[in-house]
Amino acid sequence: MGMEKVSGERKKRRVRQKKKKLSVVQKLYDICREVFADCGPGVVPSVEGIERLKHILNGITAPDVGVSPNMPYFKVKETSTFPKITYLHLSHCDKFSIGIFLLPPSGVLPLHNHPQMTVFSKLLFGTMHIKAYDWVDDGATVSTPEADLSKGEVTPVSVRLAKLKVNSAFTAPCNTSILYPTDGGNMHCFTAITSCAVLDVLGPPYCDPEGRHCQYYRTHPFTCFSVDDKKLPDGEKIEDHAWLEEIDKPASLSVVAAMYNGPKIVEK
Repeated sequence: MGMEKVSGERKKRRVRQKKKKLSVVQKLYDICREVFADCGPGVVPSVEGIERLKHILNGITAPDVGVSPNMPYFKVKETSTFPKITYLHLSHCDKFSIGIFLLPPSGVLPLHNHPQMTVFSKLLFGTMHIKAYDWVDDGATVSTPEADLSKGEVTPVSVRLAKLKVNSAFTAPCNTSILYPTDGGNMHCFTAITSCAVLDVLGPPYCDPEGRHCQYYRTHPFTCFSVDDKKLPDGEKIEDHAWLEEIDKPASLSVVAAMYNGPKIVEK
């Protein structure tokens, strides 16, 4: 009996030691597998699952994932266009993806959406301005006239009304931000004030064949168009609303992939 007890204790110690050796990113991956297991397009994880992901992401630091402001990706030359943004791929499956965006000073991820997705974003270092919107209506677009002053013409523009949810600068360390399929600022724009690194978890990830492609937008002030059935409720501020027009991927946007050299993830 004594030997059996000693053997059991040794096994427990080995299990504890094995757990201690797990990197933070491996723990993040393992939690994502559990939290997103029963989720799909438009399905938000449980409250408990969201809290688990929030908790581990809030504790992740830049050294945990092997990134720092001294990396060459942040050294940019003077240019008339926006500096290129680097993306480090950590993991990807049909349920979720994990990656890191590296934005040099003045780097911009233009206003874009996250269709049927729940997204967790953790600013690892730097100061970043985030502007985010949610749709106001049920998805209907309206065609409104817009004057082209260069040609002296008026052309129809398809726009949809959105409400401003976030318009602030954030400096690391700060808590993880979460956006949902229809709430929390599903369409957002990132502007790097300093060198920034953002750890992103998307569930599910973008998938063109399934209709979850990244759509970009141009904003128009609410007062630009007059639409009879688009009146704001009492108490709503005009400046907190904008018309969003779908556009092609901006020509100035350059996102390039680079090798992730942080702690490795063992995918299961």
